[in-house]
Amino acid sequence: MMNKRVSAIICTFIVTVTAALSACGNSTGATAPNDNQETVTVVDSIGREVQVVTNVERIAALYSFAGYAVCLLESGNSLVGVPGGLQRDILLVEMFPNIANASVPREGGAINIEELLRIKPDVVIIRKDTVTDEKEKEKLDKNGICYIVVDFTTMAEQMEAIQIIGDAIGKSEEARRFNAYFEEVIGRVDGIVGNLEETEKVRLFHAENQATRATHETSLVADWTKAAGVINVSVGQDLKLIGNDYYASIEQILLWNPEVIIVNETTAYNLILGHPQWSGIRAVRNGKVYQLPNGISRWGHPGSVETPLALLWTVKTVYPELSGDVSIEDEVRSFYSTFFNMELDDTMISTILKGGDLREDK
Repeated sequence: MMNKRVSAIICTFIVTVTAALSACGNSTGATAPNDNQETVTVVDSIGREVQVVTNVERIAALYSFAGYAVCLLESGNSLVGVPGGLQRDILLVEMFPNIANASVPREGGAINIEELLRIKPDVVIIRKDTVTDEKEKEKLDKNGICYIVVDFTTMAEQMEAIQIIGDAIGKSEEARRFNAYFEEVIGRVDGIVGNLEETEKVRLFHAENQATRATHETSLVADWTKAAGVINVSVGQDLKLIGNDYYASIEQILLWNPEVIIVNETTAYNLILGHPQWSGIRAVRNGKVYQLPNGISRWGHPGSVETPLALLWTVKTVYPELSGDVSIEDEVRSFYSTFFNMELDDTMISTILKGGDLREDK
């Protein structure tokens, strides 16, 4: 349940939601389109040509980025299947209440095919690791599920993924508009930090969800932190792979001795500041451990669509003397108004920038 303090904060600002259902017409259920339906051809991230019905009304997003992207593209009301994590994003659920009661057809890496068929999506959005799992792929193919695969490890690929989703759900122009903003932010940031010499760049450690979970070199986070003009100390290092995630040891982090640490989870943030093992690290000693903001999602997370904001925030935080013209507060206000039709007051902007308060614990 939403805590009273956060509920009170949300009640202090006006949310104007103009998003409507992404399409109209009869849903054909979970199976691929039939010959009598108008379709659009979409080429997904792994090169598959997929026929998707023109009037998409029911969408199942089986991983976080897909769900956030659908909401970004003004189709959140069409979500009938979501990952469970989206149901813990307080601001997102406030905007799209249907998410709270949506089905969760994929948990623990496995698709519940009976549940997916029950909710009758017009299109299902998955990531690459689902379709490379033969057992999971067979579930989809055997039942004639219409699905698209979106996957990325760079900002450019993330923009492509947003365009693919936009093309599939009838929101191509909305996707182009967001990607134009994304490109503009990248250019703006390059104008601030693009001429920094390697010796001038700040050494930074990014703790992803957990204190020692680190950035791998082939990841979105590696790409956007590089664009922010920092040296992400774990990139290119010997990290331990556990499942799909990479970890550094505390001994490695002590040796890297980063000047700045950024964290996207409150639990990890508190551990880094409070555990004696971390106390000798330069960033901790000098008070330069920062929690990334949290709006619709956790900024900068591989599944977030708020990557442009994470990029700007990092530059502003790490290089304040170079980024005097950047107002994060103004950027936040404009971003959520433009892409989520939300008019935020100063209290909510402060809450977003603080990080942590807008995502419920598991």
